[in-house]
Amino acid sequence: MSASILSARHLSKVVPSTEGELSILHDLSLELNRGDSLAIVGSSGSGKSTLLGLLAGLDLPSSGEVELAGHSLTNLDEDQRARVRAEHVGFVFQSFQLLDNLNALENVMLPLELDGRRDARERARGLLERVGLGQRLTHSPRQLSGGEQQRVAIARAFAAEPAVLFADEPTGNLDSHTGERISDLLFELNQERGATLVLVTHDERLAHRCRRLIRLEGGRLVDTVEP
Repeated sequence: MSASILSARHLSKVVPSTEGELSILHDLSLELNRGDSLAIVGSSGSGKSTLLGLLAGLDLPSSGEVELAGHSLTNLDEDQRARVRAEHVGFVFQSFQLLDNLNALENVMLPLELDGRRDARERARGLLERVGLGQRLTHSPRQLSGGEQQRVAIARAFAAEPAVLFADEPTGNLDSHTGERISDLLFELNQERGATLVLVTHDERLAHRCRRLIRLEGGRLVDTVEP
């Protein structure tokens, strides 16, 4: 049985513009195994977020193929891709994306409840205790600091035991000290849970904590760092 969990073959993304077609991503291929960690770096406009969106099935390429957990995302419709994400993928975003009308515990419980998990409350509580928020379960996002909100978001991302965790600038809205603590937590949980981590970041120190690194420039792969 193959250990591969995520692969991209000859991905390209072209969009229309006022000056004709604009190539955002050009002929990019990669493969990740279970438990790998990959950082995607590059300047603004280099295609980082576009690549993450294609790998997660949030968008479709103009050409090429993405396979995630045995599913060819490019051959699925939007609802089918959403089901694959619900079953196999977790997300951590720069903006946290917590629901203001739910407390910390309820935010982590939500994806578990939507999945019909009877142990949603117990599991959510355990994850929040693991990220150091056992005393903040009933606090709303507005009552939490930025670092605490990101810890809730990380607990939520790991709640459904994803095969792949996508993190888009997870420390971008945090000060350096808090960002370092969040980075530590992200990698600790990633190692504990055995998920594959795909990380988009401007932070070179954070990027070099990953086992693999790719650098994009103008939508093209210009550098690869591997152990």
